[in-house]
Amino acid sequence: MQITPFFAVPFGFVRRTGNPALDESLRTLFLAREAEGVRYANPRPLTQRNDRVFESHFQLFAWPEPCVRELKEFCWRALLGFIAELNGRDREWVSRMLIHADSWFHITRRGGFFALHNHPMATWSGVYCVDPGRHDADKPDSGLLSFVNPAIGSAMYLDASTANLRGPFSYNIRHLRLQAGQLVIFPSWVLHDVKPFEGEGERITVSFNAWFTLKS
Repeated sequence: MQITPFFAVPFGFVRRTGNPALDESLRTLFLAREAEGVRYANPRPLTQRNDRVFESHFQLFAWPEPCVRELKEFCWRALLGFIAELNGRDREWVSRMLIHADSWFHITRRGGFFALHNHPMATWSGVYCVDPGRHDADKPDSGLLSFVNPAIGSAMYLDASTANLRGPFSYNIRHLRLQAGQLVIFPSWVLHDVKPFEGEGERITVSFNAWFTLKS
């Protein structure tokens, strides 16, 4: 019997190598900008969160600082390679694509969470981990980035034949414990949230939404 997953959702995972000081430079910059308050804060937050989360405005990748430019180049290189692979295209085709994007950072302290949401009016989204924070040993769910299976409705009725489906056929939510230097790319329509961060220090991430036009 051949078993084939007819429907699938593509996720991209890549770990940054190279400049070991990049994440520390980003961390220092973001904490300094947070300290300036409303000047760099998102003036119209939409998704439910609490006051333990700082969200910047959405023009991060327009900043001139070298560390931000380096991160932007890494994210776009990974995103374009991901798109080329998914579409079976070469770099020449990818070079004709114009990226339109929002980009921002989050700083989350103990108790901070981000409620379930997706990203309308975008095609691909990404989350880059600058600093995962120091999670309490007895809090395994601390700060997890969780994605809702779009086939979650298949769990409306379970019996002995469906309760333990494996791999891509499972209805389970997928949880990620991000590591420093890790980038996750996913379709913007996928519902996701961030579980409450229970730990010391700051959980710091950069997020982006991207959509594209093709040069004529």
